[in-house]
Amino acid sequence: MKVTVSGYYGFGNTGDEAIALAITRELRKYGASPLLLSNTPEETARTYGCESEARMQPAAVLGALVRSGVLLSGGGGLLQDKTSARTLTYYLAVIRLGKLLRRRVVVFNQSVGPLSAQGGRKVAAALRGVQVIVRDQGSVDTLAALGVQAQLGGDPALLLPPTPGLRRDPMRVIVAPRGDVTEATERLRDVVRALQAEGRRVTALSFMPDHDDQAAHSLGADEVLSTCDPQVALDAIAGSGYVVGVRLHAVILAAASGTPFSGIAYDPKVQGFCTDAGAPAHAVALDPGRVADEALRRVLPDQAAIEDMRLRAAQSFSRALGK
Repeated sequence: MKVTVSGYYGFGNTGDEAIALAITRELRKYGASPLLLSNTPEETARTYGCESEARMQPAAVLGALVRSGVLLSGGGGLLQDKTSARTLTYYLAVIRLGKLLRRRVVVFNQSVGPLSAQGGRKVAAALRGVQVIVRDQGSVDTLAALGVQAQLGGDPALLLPPTPGLRRDPMRVIVAPRGDVTEATERLRDVVRALQAEGRRVTALSFMPDHDDQAAHSLGADEVLSTCDPQVALDAIAGSGYVVGVRLHAVILAAASGTPFSGIAYDPKVQGFCTDAGAPAHAVALDPGRVADEALRRVLPDQAAIEDMRLRAAQSFSRALGK
């Protein structure tokens, strides 16, 4: 069975590539053949050893769905119109096309929102008759308010394992900024200085090099790691003692590797994940002293809650495929 996966793939965003890596691996466990819709389909096909089609070419998307039995819309934060109304229009159009072709359509381990009133009405209409699995309780509640019933799953990246044999350095702290959240970046500089004053070695991790490198280099960290490779990012996080993440998948990969973390909630999806994981979350106007103190004390999340999320993420594949 071929499964088309619609998401934000092929844009050099490590978090979304982590989702792609996890989804392709898990689908193969069920004997399914993944087909990713991507901005760079040839590169995506090489990276994940699967079929890929150009996400913005209607004929290519149609051909992918015609050859597939299932459409997974996600993961990621796709159904929102905070970025732009065009983003929401695109993902809903792919969902509608899958429904028109009578494919099994599943909203798969997404975060939903923020949504304008108009965006909410569009989502509610498009998701009628669609199985919906979301990755955080906040998205369940958002959809319930729109009259859409959703199941709680988990981010697929939680299923990624670090490279075996890595050694953790508890004195190393990773800080993952986001290039367009400048207020947080400014305050994170004070966090970095406070950690260095206590003898911690700080690595600034750029999850989307074209977008985050400038912010990462501005933090005054001891080193900067810029990568689009989710395994490289995961291994760096697994080898550290703490993570402070503006990027959502910095904290998700921390949870996957058993590394304690604090999130900076520039978006509800970061707050939602940290809440579900029992981990600290801070507003963009964060208190540098408080965040540094959490990193120094290595404040632990709720490991049982993370294991529950990981289990739901694993089980969501059989639910989505009707197994």
